[in-house]
Amino acid sequence: MSIFRTKSVERSMQDTEAPEHRLRRSLSALDLTVFGVGVIVGTGIFVLTGQVARDTAGPAVALSFVIAGVVCALAALCYAEFASTVPVAGSAYTFSYATLGEFPAWIVGWDLMLELALGGAVVAVGWSGYFSELLATFGVHLPATFAGEQATFNIPAVVVVLVLTGVLVAGIKLSARFNLVVVGIKVAVILLVIVAGLFFVRSANYASFIPPSQPLPAEGGLQAPLIQVMFGLTPVAYGVFGIFAGAAVVFFAFIGFDVVATAAEETRKPQRDLPIGIIASLAICTVLYVAVSLVVVGMQPYNRLSRSAPLAGAFRVVGQDWLATIISVGALAGLTTVVMILMLGQSRIFFAMSRDNLLPRGLAAVHPRFGTPYRITIIIGVATALLAGFIPLSALAELVNIGTLFAFVLVSVGVVILRRTRPDLPRSFHTPLVPLVPALSVLACVYLMLNLPVETWLRFIIWMAIGVALYFVYGRRHSRVGDEPAMPVK
Repeated sequence: MSIFRTKSVERSMQDTEAPEHRLRRSLSALDLTVFGVGVIVGTGIFVLTGQVARDTAGPAVALSFVIAGVVCALAALCYAEFASTVPVAGSAYTFSYATLGEFPAWIVGWDLMLELALGGAVVAVGWSGYFSELLATFGVHLPATFAGEQATFNIPAVVVVLVLTGVLVAGIKLSARFNLVVVGIKVAVILLVIVAGLFFVRSANYASFIPPSQPLPAEGGLQAPLIQVMFGLTPVAYGVFGIFAGAAVVFFAFIGFDVVATAAEETRKPQRDLPIGIIASLAICTVLYVAVSLVVVGMQPYNRLSRSAPLAGAFRVVGQDWLATIISVGALAGLTTVVMILMLGQSRIFFAMSRDNLLPRGLAAVHPRFGTPYRITIIIGVATALLAGFIPLSALAELVNIGTLFAFVLVSVGVVILRRTRPDLPRSFHTPLVPLVPALSVLACVYLMLNLPVETWLRFIIWMAIGVALYFVYGRRHSRVGDEPAMPVK
C-alpha cells in the first residue's frame, strides 16, 4: 500500500453520487462570486491599507495591492483549472490526491486546518473586538474579561461562531442568501468610503507617491524573517523594495478565494461556474482594495494614518465621525462572512477526507433534510468556538498565512502533473502558459513564505509533524482507496 497512490478523477466523481454522501447542488456562479468576495474582504481592507502605507510602501500601497493581486491571480488560474476538471469537495486536498498521492493529500488537508479552522477562530476574536467597540459608541460597554483579544472567555466570539454554525447546517442555499445580504452591506460601506472620500482627497498627499528608500533595523532571533536569516538581507521601507515588501503583507488580505473551490459538489454547473466564481471574486476585491488605498492616502498624509483603523481615522480627521461609525459596521459585516465561509470550507475538506476514510467515515454523513455534512460542520463549529473563546490566537495568526501559501504551491505543481498524467481529461478551463504560470505561482508563494518569521516556520513544522503521526496511526490503516479502477462516470 503505497502512501503515494493516487485516487483517480473518475473515482472521485463516482463518490459524489453515493446517496449517503450526496450534497445538494444549488449554487450558481453569482453565489460563488459572492462567497469569494465574502471571505476575501475582511479586516484587510479596513486595516492593512493604513498599516502598509505608513510603515512600508507610502502612498504606493496601491501598487503593493496590485502586485499581491497578480500573485494571487497566478494561483487562482491553477485553482480554476483544477476545480473545473475535478469538481469535487475538498479543494486542494482532492486535487493533491489525484496528482501527488494519498500522503501529500493528507498533508494538504491537515495544512488547510491552519488556514480555515484556526483562521475562523482568529477572525471571530477580531469580530468580538469590533462588536465591543460598536456597542461602546452607543454607550454599552462589555467587560474586558468577556470580549476582545484579552478576554478570559470571549462570549461574543463564541456566540457568533455557534450562530453561523447553525446557518451552515441549515443548508447551503440559506448560507448563500445570508452571505449575499451581509456581503451587500459590506460592499455598500466600501463604495460609500470610496465615493465620500473623493471629496476630501488632496493632490499634495500624492506628491511623494514612492518615498525614498529607508533601511529598517533588522529583527533578531525567532522574530526575524527566514529570508533575512538565510541570506542576510536588510529589511527596507519605501522605495521599490518597500512596495514589494508591502505586497508580502497585503497578500494576506486576498487569502480565501481558494475556499470557493471547496463548494464544487454543491454547484449546479461546476465546470462553468467555478472558474467564474474564483477569478471574478479575486478581480472585484483587487479593484476595491486599490480604490480604497488610493482614497485613504489621498485624504491624509501616509505617515499620519492610523495603524489600527486608518479608514475611520481618516474620516474623523476631516470631521466626518458618522462615517467612521458606518465603517465599523462594514468591518463587522466583513468579519461575519469571513468566519462563516472559512468554516464552510473546512467542513467540506473534512467531509472529503472522511469519505475517503482518512478520518472516521461516519463524520461524512449528510443531513437527509438540509443536504449538508451536519456532523462535521457541528464538530468544526464547536471546536472553532472553543478556540475563539479560550485561547489568545493573535500570536498564531501567521500560521494561517504559511498554511495557505503551502497549499497554493502544491496546487500549482499539481496542475502541471495532471496535464502530463491525464491529458485526456475534459477541461472547461485551461490555465494559460503551462508550465510558466504554475512555476511563477510557486516562486511567488515561496518568496512570500520566506518573508515569514522563523518562529512561524518552527510552529508550522511541528504542526506538520503531528499530522504525519496521525496519518500513519489512523489514516493509512483505514484508507478506502484501493488499486481497483473506478466505474466510468456517465
